[in-house]
Order: sequence, then C-alpha cells, then structure tokens
Amino acid sequence: MNYRAFGRTGVWVSPLCLGAWQYGQRTPKADALRMVDEALAAGINFIDTASGYGRGESEEILGEALQPNGKRQRVFLATKFTYGVSRQQIMEQCHASLRRLRTDVIDLFQFHSSHAHIPIDESLRALDDLICAGKVRYIGTSNFAAWQEVEALWAAQELHLNRPISSQPAYNLLDRRAERELLPMARTYGLAVIPWSPLAQGFLTGKYDRNNHPADGRLTNQAGVQETGNVETHHQEQVFDLIGLLHELAAAKGCTISQFALAWCMNQPGITAPIIGPRTSEQLQDNLGACEVTVTAAEQQRIDTLIPPGQMLVHYMRVTTGPRARW
Repeated sequence: MNYRAFGRTGVWVSPLCLGAWQYGQRTPKADALRMVDEALAAGINFIDTASGYGRGESEEILGEALQPNGKRQRVFLATKFTYGVSRQQIMEQCHASLRRLRTDVIDLFQFHSSHAHIPIDESLRALDDLICAGKVRYIGTSNFAAWQEVEALWAAQELHLNRPISSQPAYNLLDRRAERELLPMARTYGLAVIPWSPLAQGFLTGKYDRNNHPADGRLTNQAGVQETGNVETHHQEQVFDLIGLLHELAAAKGCTISQFALAWCMNQPGITAPIIGPRTSEQLQDNLGACEVTVTAAEQQRIDTLIPPGQMLVHYMRVTTGPRARW
C-alpha cells in the first residue's frame, strides 16, 4: 500500500479511505466489525463516517471496532458534523461524536455541508477552540464549492484561526465537474481531496447496463435516483456508452469495472484518497484490488471522448451556493 501525504499536514494516509456510512443500516454490525479488521489488515489507515449516518449508529460501531489492541492509534479517523454549524451545534456534536467513537480526539472533523445562513467565522471559531482544547486535530469540509473553500481559508487567515486542510467533494466518472475549479483550487492551497461516491453509488460497479437493472440496486428506478439527490437519471445512452467502454478496458486489464473506476479516481491529479463504501466483505476485497490497477494515458484519452474533463453525465455535486450572512 503506497501511502500519500494528507495535504499540507505531516499525516500519511492510504490511497483509499474506508467509508462507514452503511454501518448499522445496510451493513449489519457484525459484518461491519469484521470489515474494519479486514481493511486494517490490508493496510487501510483512514476511515470516514458522520454523525448523521444511521443517526450516530455508524460512529458507535466504529467506536467499538477500534477499541481492541490499540487499533484506534493506527487509524486517521474522520467524522462530520451533520446537524447545524452554529457554535453551540458544533460543540454539542463534537462531544457526542467523541462519546460514540470512544476516543479522546477526532483526527479530522468536517462540515457535512455548507450553510449559507451561518457566517463562516462562527463555525471556524468553534472549530479552532476544539483544536486548541485537544478534542480535534484537523478540520475539513464536505460539499463546499471552490469559492466557499477559499472563503473559509481567507477567513481563517484573517482571523488567525486554524484553517481547513481537506475537501470532500462528489467526484467520479459520471460527474467530473470538480476538475473545473475545486481540484485546481485544492492543489493551489494544499488541500487534501477525499472524494465521496467514486463508484457513483454503485453504478460504476458493472452490475448496471442497458439490459440489466438489478432489482435490489439503489439506482434501478427513477425513485431511487431522486432518493440520492441526483437530478438527471442514470439511465441514458451516454452513461451506458461509458459503462460499455469500462467493461472493455477492465476486461483487457483483467480487473473488475469497479476496480478500474476507483483506480481512475484515485490517480487523477490532486486526489488524495477516494472514500469507498463497501456493503460487504466481498465488495471491500474487490475495492482494495484497485490499488494494483493503473490507467494509461491512452485509456484516459478514450474515457475523455465520452466524458470530457470537467463535464458531467449525472449530477452528483451538491453544494449550497447562496450568499452567506454578513460577518
């Protein structure tokens, strides 16, 4: 496992981050505990969750999984505060997450989304106090637009506060819009980038094509698409043209489509570690195989003809773009 620098920090993380959003929901607790052990044994040292996943159950399961044999000390543990970004809400959520995760400190505490009605300095001051109190090591963002990231960096510098050190956008082969502004911004300011949904919520695993829409698939029907927050349907000709190309490229390499799609994501310029969200141990083992796959310049060029850099086929990136309150 080739570890990567986490932005401007001195932290080194695995090129894949284990996402725990399904723990306690679609993944039973016993399976989740086993998967954490399997991920650590494979060299994964980066795990991401959120207070909103299963209304805290994901954090509780991770807290239990990381207790034995000093496992917690081997992991860069990230979570997100979901229910509001005011000072009071951030403080309360941090203490609740610490309790559920059974830890004294959160390595990376992240906004789950931006809130245009709350001044950014309100949130940053609270997060800075948590860092100074030793309860949080670093702070990051999720689902921020590039201008919101820069606003947070500017406010932190202006007010002499700890700055965000990472960004968590949606980024996959169906939605490459992060390449327009967010990824160049992150490289300029030294932010780590940890994309969510690198497999497009399962659509890039190979189980979907023009003639095969699995009954248990989350994105089989339009209702499922709307449930995920996407506007455009996945079931369009251009999407299936891309799926067909991925079948061809993966077969030539002797890997699965999901491994090829993950390898593509993790090796794009500016990407630190895509967040995988396996539901089962079998899916986890498949995802880990992506670390052995490379994407050539010729393969990248063929992909670019179907989904050009900076473009999208399906809408994944969700950000709040309204003006912030005056601060």
